[in-house]
Amino acid sequence: MKLDIIAQLVQILKDAPDVGAIEIRRGLFGAWSSVRVSKAGHVLGNAGGHVVVSQAPGMAAAPAIAGHAPPAPAVPAPAASHLLEIKSPMVGTFYSAPEPGAQPYAKVGTRVNTGQVVCIIEAMKIMNEIESEVGGVVKEVCVQNAQPVEFGQVLYRVDPNG
Repeated sequence: MKLDIIAQLVQILKDAPDVGAIEIRRGLFGAWSSVRVSKAGHVLGNAGGHVVVSQAPGMAAAPAIAGHAPPAPAVPAPAASHLLEIKSPMVGTFYSAPEPGAQPYAKVGTRVNTGQVVCIIEAMKIMNEIESEVGGVVKEVCVQNAQPVEFGQVLYRVDPNG
């Protein structure tokens, strides 16, 4: 299994608090034959020849390969603030405005509504308008214009009470 796939699985665990573990079983000839997802609090079996990615309560997710000791637990993240995050739904290049020289869709102090376009992410030469999933006032723009972004990377922090 490639490291980028494992990293994506770890990101899924971080983004989905109901998911406790993801197990991928290796079949014949090295192909991956099945994937099993369990809810938080449920334990997956640990037979040889497969990868289990799990998340302990209150800890950052870390991959564990069957037969190997997992890495040391990560330091718990600081308490979550009241700000909501708008995250990138894909890998690509972030653009804050519809065209060069135009005003950005959203900047610090801008009020955004659910469904409002807040930026563009270019992926494979396709311009994808990204809509806000939350409403409120933008308190932080976390990326710069024309900067590459990853799946799940925080783009904006929004105060829903602002």
